[in-house]
Amino acid sequence: MKTTIIYPGTFDPITEGHVDLMERASKLFDKVILAIAYSEKKQPLFTLKERIDLCQQALSHINNAEVCGFNNLLVDFAKSKNSNTVLRGLRAVSDFEYEFQLANMNRAMDSEFETVFLTPAEHLSFISSSLVREIASMGGDVSAFVPAPVLMALQQRFPG
Repeated sequence: MKTTIIYPGTFDPITEGHVDLMERASKLFDKVILAIAYSEKKQPLFTLKERIDLCQQALSHINNAEVCGFNNLLVDFAKSKNSNTVLRGLRAVSDFEYEFQLANMNRAMDSEFETVFLTPAEHLSFISSSLVREIASMGGDVSAFVPAPVLMALQQRFPG
């Protein structure tokens, strides 16, 4: 039986930190699904389709990775993919409280559901999608923080 890990988020945009976590997760699990959440609440910069396309390009070198969008409960999405495990990244101690709450809520909805935490590589621990968006919107250089296809998409979105 293959193990599937779901790593949910909005990925607006996907960063080198996300890629690092996916690369490492792909060595730990048979199959890794990057689950991109549909979220109007967060007012994403890119549409869900654009985010899926950018993530597929950024992760094309990972043979056991798949990219999917979803707009339902994570536990239900995971079941639809024959998974009961979610992988979440923790950049800082401040992330833990929220992630711990999510893990417990998901387990309350499905007692078989598990959450696995990974920390990013140290040199990537400060990168977040929201910071990348803000820097790019002000004309800053984000080339060290995002994969090449994402950089091109950001440069098109914020010409300048």
